[in-house]
Order: sequence, then C-alpha cells, then structure tokens
Amino acid sequence: MATLSVWKFDSETGADEAVRTLENLAKQELIKIHDAATVSWKVDAKRPKTRQLNNLAGAGALGGMFWGLLFGLIFFVPLLGAAIGAATGAIGGALTDVGIDDDFIKQTRDQVTPGTSALFLLSSDAVIDKVQEAFAGQHKPQLISTNLSTEQEEALRTTFSE
Repeated sequence: MATLSVWKFDSETGADEAVRTLENLAKQELIKIHDAATVSWKVDAKRPKTRQLNNLAGAGALGGMFWGLLFGLIFFVPLLGAAIGAATGAIGGALTDVGIDDDFIKQTRDQVTPGTSALFLLSSDAVIDKVQEAFAGQHKPQLISTNLSTEQEEALRTTFSE
C-alpha cells in the first residue's frame, strides 16, 4: 500500500533540504519512493513555486499531470473564483475516488502558506520511526498524511498516468 504524504516545513528551503534526507533514506532502503514533488513559497510571493522531483521518482511515477492537478486544486484554483466551481467539483471528485479528499486539500492549503515549504511524497515500505527520526531536526516538520489503499493507488495511477 502506498501513502501520499505531505511534510510541511517552517522555512521556504526546508523541503529542498528534506529531499537530500529522502535520498539517503532511499539508499538505505528505509523508504521506497514512487514519486515526489516540492512546493516552496517565498514570504513575499503570491503563489508558491512547485517542482516535480524526477530524480526521486521510481518506475510508475504519476507524472506532471497529477502534480499539476493536485497543486492547482490546493494552491491556485481557490484564487480563480466561483466561475470554475463546477469544473473544480468534477476534478475534486476524481481525486476523492483515489483517496484525496476535501479535508486533505483544505488542511494542506491552510498549512502550506507564504514562508513555508512542503514535500509531497508517494511512498511505501517506510520504516516510520527511522523516517521520522531523520526529519526531526529539519525546520520543525509537520506531517499531513493520506493513506491510499492498493485499489486507490491503482486508480490514481490509471486516472493520472500520462
């Protein structure tokens, strides 16, 4: 079973530093990385900068379409207004079908704000205590997590594969 996790950091560079930690954890086989992306939000910026981490993505990665859709719903669509509400509802329904619900979107939107950064990670086989220990000293990370069942992961890959 894969887990979509969001690690939030209290600095705009924390997620980039966490990527190096993740690379080391993967080399030690303490976590299997299927796909990853970062968001960094400068204090004075209106919108965050997003980046898919192709160097961390494994076989069967979800791809840019998924990350673009997810980041659009979390960070950009709320800024566009009610004119596209129906389309947002349909897109949100597709994500709910694969385990990403409105609470996850709202919680992430509320917590990843200017001056912070986040690491979005689709992973499995994590040795949780070792992963938490490795992240503990880095910019006060906060974990927001949605567990995906095997069926939800497969639906996610099918829905958003490029």
